[in-house]
Amino acid sequence: MATIMGGERQFHIRTVPDEVGRYVILPGDPGRVPKIAEYLEGAVQVAHNREYNVYTGYLCGEKVTVCSTGIGGPSAAIAVEELIKCGADTFIRIGTSGGIDLSVWGGDLIVASAAIRAEGTSYEYLPKGYPAVADHEVVCALAESAEELSSDEDGSRYHIGVVHSKDSFYGEVEPENSPVEENIRERWDSYLRCGCLTSEMECSAVFSVGIARSVLPDKKIRCGAVLTALWNAERSKRDMPDKLTDDSTRGIKCAVGAIKKLIETDRLKNK
Repeated sequence: MATIMGGERQFHIRTVPDEVGRYVILPGDPGRVPKIAEYLEGAVQVAHNREYNVYTGYLCGEKVTVCSTGIGGPSAAIAVEELIKCGADTFIRIGTSGGIDLSVWGGDLIVASAAIRAEGTSYEYLPKGYPAVADHEVVCALAESAEELSSDEDGSRYHIGVVHSKDSFYGEVEPENSPVEENIRERWDSYLRCGCLTSEMECSAVFSVGIARSVLPDKKIRCGAVLTALWNAERSKRDMPDKLTDDSTRGIKCAVGAIKKLIETDRLKNK
C-alpha cells in the first residue's frame, strides 16, 4: 500500500538515522540553530525543511544534533517524534519565555521541572490529568550547568520549577482582545498564585512525547528545557522594576553544558 511515510528520510525534518545524534538541542527559531551549532565540533547542516533546520556535530566525542521546532506544540512534537525514529533519546528544549512569578527577572534562566498542559498537543499523547514532567537526570544536569553560569544579580539568576505551556501568544500579552478574556485571566491568575515561573509554548508537548514514547520496549526518552525570560509580564503590570533582554547566549551555554554532563554520566553508567 502506498504511503507518504514510506520514504528513506523522515517526512518533515528530512533526516536519516546516520545524520542524527543521541543528544539533541531543540531551539524554536531556525535562525538560532547555526549559533548553537558553533558550540559543537565539526557541525554541518544535514537538513532544512519548513521550520526544521538541522545541524549535527560533536561534543566530547559524541554526536549531537541541533534541530529547530518552529513555534508551538504541534511542530515541536513532530520534530521529537521523527528525531526519536532516527535514534535520538535525549532532548533539551532551549527557548524564550515571559516571566510570571515575581521572583523572575528578564534575563533569568528557568529550568523546567514540569509544564502546565494549557495547550492541545499533549492531549494526543497523555490522558487528562497526567502531568507533563521533565526527566530528572536532564533537570539535574541543567540545574548544575545553570548554577555555573549564574550570579545573585537581577537578570542573572536561575530558577527551577513549573512552567506554563500555551497555544496562543497573544492570549498572554493581549488577553483584552479575546472574547474569552475572563477565562484566560482566571487561569493565568491561578497559575501565578501556584508559583508558576514563566510562560512559553513548547515544553508541555516535548515532555509529553518523551513520556509517551518511553513506554515502547527498550526505549527511554529523556526531555528537559531551559528558558530565558525575556521580561516578566506580572512585574510589568505592577510597574515593578524589570529587565528586557533578547540575548539567549546564557541559555545556549546552559544547554550545551548540560549535554556535556549527561554524556559524562552516561559513559560512567555504561562502564
